[in-house]
Amino acid sequence: MSPGVVLPKKKQALSFRKGRTIAPLHTGGPFAICHEGRRVVTCVSDDVVFTDVESGSEICRFLGDSTSATSFCTSPDSKRLAVFTTSNSLRIYDIPSTKDPLPKPLAAARHIARAHDAPVHVSTIDPSSSFLASGSADGVVKVWDLHRGYVTHVFKAHGGVVSALHFHHRSAQDLSESSSLILFTGSVDSRIRMFNLNSPTRGAGKPDIIFEGHVSVPRGLAVSPDGKWLISGGRDSVALVWDLDSSKGKGITRQPVKTIPTLERIEALGLVNISSASSSKKKASLQIYTGGEHGVIKVWDVWEGKILYKLFPQHVAEDEQREIVHIDYIPSAATLVAVHADQNILFHSIVSQQLTRQLVGFNDEITDAIFLKASDSSEETHLAMAVNSTLIRVYSLKTNDARLLSGHSNIVLSLNGGAGGRVFASGSKDKTARVWAYTDSTTPAEKQRWGCVAICEGHAESVGATAMSGSEGDSKLRFMFTGSQDRTIKMWDLSEAPSTYNGEGEGDGDVIRTKSLCTHRAHDKDINSLDISPNDKLLASGSQDKTVKIFHIEYAVNSSGVRGEIRLLGVCKGHKRGVWNVRFSRTERILATGSGDKTVKLWNLDDFTCTKTFEGHTNSILRLDFLNDGLNLISSGSDGLVKLWDVRREECTTTLDNHEDKVWALAVSKDEQTIVSAGADSMVTFWQDCTEENDQENEKKREEVALREQDFANYVSLHDYRNAILLALTMDHPGRLLSLFRAVRSSAESTSDNEAILPSITGHPSVDQVLKTLPIPSLATLLVHIRAWNATARTSNIAQTVLFALLKLRPMDDIAAALNGSTQQGEISTHKKNVSVRDFVESVIPYTERHLIRVEKLVQDSWVVDFVLGEMDGGLYDVNGDTHDFMDTD
Repeated sequence: MSPGVVLPKKKQALSFRKGRTIAPLHTGGPFAICHEGRRVVTCVSDDVVFTDVESGSEICRFLGDSTSATSFCTSPDSKRLAVFTTSNSLRIYDIPSTKDPLPKPLAAARHIARAHDAPVHVSTIDPSSSFLASGSADGVVKVWDLHRGYVTHVFKAHGGVVSALHFHHRSAQDLSESSSLILFTGSVDSRIRMFNLNSPTRGAGKPDIIFEGHVSVPRGLAVSPDGKWLISGGRDSVALVWDLDSSKGKGITRQPVKTIPTLERIEALGLVNISSASSSKKKASLQIYTGGEHGVIKVWDVWEGKILYKLFPQHVAEDEQREIVHIDYIPSAATLVAVHADQNILFHSIVSQQLTRQLVGFNDEITDAIFLKASDSSEETHLAMAVNSTLIRVYSLKTNDARLLSGHSNIVLSLNGGAGGRVFASGSKDKTARVWAYTDSTTPAEKQRWGCVAICEGHAESVGATAMSGSEGDSKLRFMFTGSQDRTIKMWDLSEAPSTYNGEGEGDGDVIRTKSLCTHRAHDKDINSLDISPNDKLLASGSQDKTVKIFHIEYAVNSSGVRGEIRLLGVCKGHKRGVWNVRFSRTERILATGSGDKTVKLWNLDDFTCTKTFEGHTNSILRLDFLNDGLNLISSGSDGLVKLWDVRREECTTTLDNHEDKVWALAVSKDEQTIVSAGADSMVTFWQDCTEENDQENEKKREEVALREQDFANYVSLHDYRNAILLALTMDHPGRLLSLFRAVRSSAESTSDNEAILPSITGHPSVDQVLKTLPIPSLATLLVHIRAWNATARTSNIAQTVLFALLKLRPMDDIAAALNGSTQQGEISTHKKNVSVRDFVESVIPYTERHLIRVEKLVQDSWVVDFVLGEMDGGLYDVNGDTHDFMDTD
């Protein structure tokens, strides 16, 4: 750097505002997607939520009856949504076309209170978006006119709960026939029925054909584009093909012409558009997809009865609920959207046969979060979260697209980043810690992801704390520490672990098993937190035994190998409850600790004494970190609050509130412009630095105030009382307005008797004219100020003068309109302190009477003073006017 060059000082982050959030998207229940594939309808508890897939932002919620939805579906033209609830009601909504969030829940365009006598579990809309079919638990299927809201058909021929519905438009075979709308239904009696909605015998409600072949519940139905074949799949682990040619069957009952064993219970089945299918050399004439208990989408060649390809979810953890409960096909995007039993929504491309997007429906309790960097840029690109699951969530910061990392066999408890954010460690209840890295930039795009590169095994209990070294640049790994419920701290050698993931395989065959360099029994209870100083020389550990211990790190690499050891330097004692988190300052020899005793303490690392204590949280402090080169602290607690502290003044400067439960996770971006908080309420909140915006806004306000004050002074000096009074009312400066009225009155009283004075109530005719023509909103503000002035004896005379002038100069209708908040021109007064006429009168009269009593008493006292002075005059002078010399004793 050349001499004399001064780098711009970094702006301290002192103010934060809520940015975007990652809220629960799908907590179970029905699911629907608009047919363009960019917006989804999901259930969050009892609410039906409409979400934009690309941005992950919530567009709106649909106003219901506070009962959970049992089934809903969207029309093919993406204009209408039909929702059935547990109250057996039907609501039809107009789907908004905007992507911008709507401020209020969207009300139903049509509401049918008693649509069915039993809960509806399946529903669908025909390809023309004209008819809605619904099947209930009592075996009744109803067809509705979607636009007019009335029932067109009722079918009661089912032997139990209706389990599947499918519309098909059958075109005319010759000129003698007309096109018709066909409805296929499946029920728990294992039969599939076909109803012709255009049949002249439709009033009888009897099926045209009954398909018998399944031995369990049919769950998926599809019809070939030419209308000749029906394919069905059920929980009997088979897909059946039926011939719909009426000339080839006798009677009403049909048998399948082909059986395809799927070896798993089918929960969803549909037809794949071959023109959008995989670019395989061999094209099949008919392809279907199936999904079920194994959690894998299989695409079949119907006539050959074999699997063409499979679409896998990224995670394959055996203890997770991987079952597919619903699949939607988006022909325009050549995408299959699968909803799994663990509430995750996966988007698979049938062209590349890769997972293109994943939406996590529900994260459950979030225990930790860190920023990650998947590229060489200086900004973080991903957010990793440990939740109440064996799978680690890795979110893209640009969208809600997530990837799930499997490897641990029990719940993941902690995360810690290293190597500039391209590598991180995780600790789990499975008694192991794992090191994860990102793939090299040369890896193909579809293979770029995070993977496990090292495993640390050796603890006897859960690993609840991890800490990675970070002083050797952005790529080299050296060592890491783990803390466990077994009360020991282990140091692990990472020198042989790769800093990039090769992207090969899903198992642990090629993963390095690291060796432990040392093991220390450090505490008497569980170890909750570990942190390494920025120079990799010190290690701090916090425990449930209420103590914090500081260790010196010794690490060396020589010809004989790697040597590592830690040596106890001191113990920080002072907390009354367990210590949940420890953090080193990046600029000073200071350690911050958060405890269950609701305090944050700062410790001097030279003598291990407490230098400062911060109090403000109403419950345990779970996470903390330093900001602004150690000048500020950020903390989160069990009270659901995030607090920003000024270290020098030992006070809380900002409180951030957007959580309803414990905030376990707190992460600060490298540039300190973003803070992420997450916790037990499954809500992830991004807090964005708005210090500069607030400073600019405050500076703009100060400039405006200065200009208005200068204008006010100019108006007063020019005796332009109208503009001066209006400006004072606009600025809401009752003090300046009071000074103006007082100055006018004083100038009138000081005017000599020989000067010509026009008659005036307030002391100046111009002021009277202003009060006479004052707009109603400004008059309302003035009356509020008069009420406040009248409550004090020092300013009551001005209040009485101005109020008297208003009563003389203005009609009572104006005063009543001003106090009631309306104007003769239809305007509305928006003053925040507006009062009614009754309240104004009841608050002014008592003070006025008190002032009158005080004035009368002063008049009486003045007569007493006059009498005393008169008596004193009579005693001081004799009849001849000579004064008595009271000092003369002769």
